Amino acid sequence: MNSIRRIASGSITIIAIIMALCAIWYIWTYYERDPRTRNGHVRADIVGVTTDVSGLVTAVNVVSDQKVKKGDLLFQVDTERFVIAVQRAQANLESARATLIYARQQANRNHQLRDLVSKQNVEQADSALRTALAEVDQDQAALASAKLDLDRSSVRAPVNGIVTYVDLRPGAYATAGKGLLALVDTDSLRIEGYFQETQLEHIHTGDRAEIVVMGSSKTLYGTVTSVTSAVNDSDTNIGGNLLPSIAPNFAWVRLAQRIPVRIRIDPDADTRGLIPGRSASVAILNRTDRQRPTGAAASKASSASGRS
Repeated sequence: MNSIRRIASGSITIIAIIMALCAIWYIWTYYERDPRTRNGHVRADIVGVTTDVSGLVTAVNVVSDQKVKKGDLLFQVDTERFVIAVQRAQANLESARATLIYARQQANRNHQLRDLVSKQNVEQADSALRTALAEVDQDQAALASAKLDLDRSSVRAPVNGIVTYVDLRPGAYATAGKGLLALVDTDSLRIEGYFQETQLEHIHTGDRAEIVVMGSSKTLYGTVTSVTSAVNDSDTNIGGNLLPSIAPNFAWVRLAQRIPVRIRIDPDADTRGLIPGRSASVAILNRTDRQRPTGAAASKASSASGRS
């Protein structure tokens, strides 16, 4: 009986050791072979919308959180002043062209009558012709500038995106160069995961990534597009003599730096609900996992497995 107990006790110990080794292997594989982080965020470029011309806003064509396409009209600056400027520039150009025609006629006549006209008159006619040509060029440029101002009075979306909070109202005065609206560039939607520097050797451009946004049950997939080339060194400052000043560090525990890794979401993925700033968990897939379905195929596969 005692021998049976010893055998059973030894077997249990061996099984426990094996299970512990398996757990250690699983944890090592989980964190090292597939680098992952819960410190990730949804990111997108924010485009500040300004006007190139100043004037009163006569119409606002968008509301908060409205989706727009590149080229859609956002708001309109009063065009009356710019229409008048175009008309004035056109009139000046017509006058300059008339002056050019007369100057060319005079120059041609003096060259034909060279023997009867003094050299000074010929040179003066040539000079007047060159001046008239320059004035036409200047007025053409002025007309193009006036037309450009008229066109820029209609402020359009520079990218595909979503208009954020709109506080602009008709009657407000738009100043050239001053931001009036903000536009979330939906084409730049991406995930940025902040991985520990000890995991970087397992992360490469082109690696596949699995993404789960906090509060969402669906899994997204993407591709690593870049690993940042530099991070701020908070321990080093440049002193007044332009020499580095290193702050003393008495910490017993050295914490790994977090390195941003940018991930492009698959184009066919369902990005509804991906609001820039939301938190996300990111896992870099190993070579065998890189064959997992992506985008819409991944969503369908997840739904099918859930039903089964």
